[in-house]
Parts: sequence; C-alpha cells; structure tokens
Amino acid sequence: MYFYVKRFLDIFFSTLAFLILSPIFLLVAVAIKVESPGPVLFWQERLGKNGKVFKICKFRSMVVGAEKMGSGVYSEKHDPRVFKVGRLIRMLSIDELPQLFCIIRGDMSIIGPRPPLTYHPWTIDKYTDQQREMFAVLPGVTGWTQVHGRKTVEWNTRIEMNVWYVKHISFWLDMKIFFMTIVKIFKTSDNVNYEETVVEKKDSAEK
Repeated sequence: MYFYVKRFLDIFFSTLAFLILSPIFLLVAVAIKVESPGPVLFWQERLGKNGKVFKICKFRSMVVGAEKMGSGVYSEKHDPRVFKVGRLIRMLSIDELPQLFCIIRGDMSIIGPRPPLTYHPWTIDKYTDQQREMFAVLPGVTGWTQVHGRKTVEWNTRIEMNVWYVKHISFWLDMKIFFMTIVKIFKTSDNVNYEETVVEKKDSAEK
C-alpha cells in the first residue's frame, strides 16, 4: 500500500518543487551557458528499477567530454574539469534538481537507492542475487546511502545499505532520510569522490 502513497507523494512534491524552483532553474541554466560552451543539461544512462536502463538528467557541472579526460567517472578535489558555476551547484546539490523530471516521468523516486552507472561499479550481470534486491524499487535522488557517507562509501557497502533500505522501506524511514538529506545539503558534505571507491567484490556468503 505504501508504494502507491509513495508514488503519489513523489509526483505531488516533485511538481510543486519544480513550480517553486523554476526561477532557479532559469538562473542556473543561464549561468552554465555563459561560462561553459555546450548543453545546459547532462544526460547519462543509469540502472533503474528491475535493472532497466534509463537516462538520468542533471545540470552540467563539468566541461563537455569530461568522462574521457582525467579520472573518468571520479571527481577529484579541485578537479579542473569542473567549471566555477559547476563547482557551486555541486556544492549546493543544485545540479541534481533536473531529476525532478525523472521522478515525474516514473523513472525515479525522491527517496530510494542511488541508481548506478550501467558499467560502474560493474555491469548488471555482475551483481549477485542478493545485490540485485536493490533494484526492486525505483532509484532515488537521495537515499539511505547518501545520508551515510554518500561518495565516500565503498561500493560493496553502498549496495548493502541499498538492500537494507529496500527491506525496511516505510514512510517513517523515508521521512528520516529526507530530513537527514536537508542537513547534508546545508553542510555541503560528501559531494565529491576523492579516491577509488570500488574494491574487489566479495561473495555475499563470506560476509
């Protein structure tokens, strides 16, 4: 039953947030366009519910072609690929706002496991049966992992936390995550990967 309520709340609050924040959308779009040549939005394939591939949308914070430069999928401290406006919107998590569209169209939820790349930390066929449980629900803009370290947490641990969330999902847990996320945003913490966060995967039976 909660999943129907959760979907209603996703649509309602995402639509409301877009209407309220539309001036910010416009200002950020103009600022990006002025500073960095290229599109305002950045689209990237991610793994969603049931492992289905969808395209996530963000405000672009890096120069065009950034993934083919430097450290690839990782952002380093003082990463030269991130332009000034991009660094600011990342720090404030404003780059995530276009994901409201992903929520409205049904690819994401406000709260849920963060959708991984199709190839990183590994492809869908490399996940264990236990790890695949994280794909039982819609991925989220924020989630249990994001409020417990976010990009500083090693990937096997992230996945374990995502699976834990799926098994314990409830209205009260989502409310807790929402308010913890607000605190994280104001602290601007855990917004950048400073080092490799993938280690050799262990069999779940060993844990």
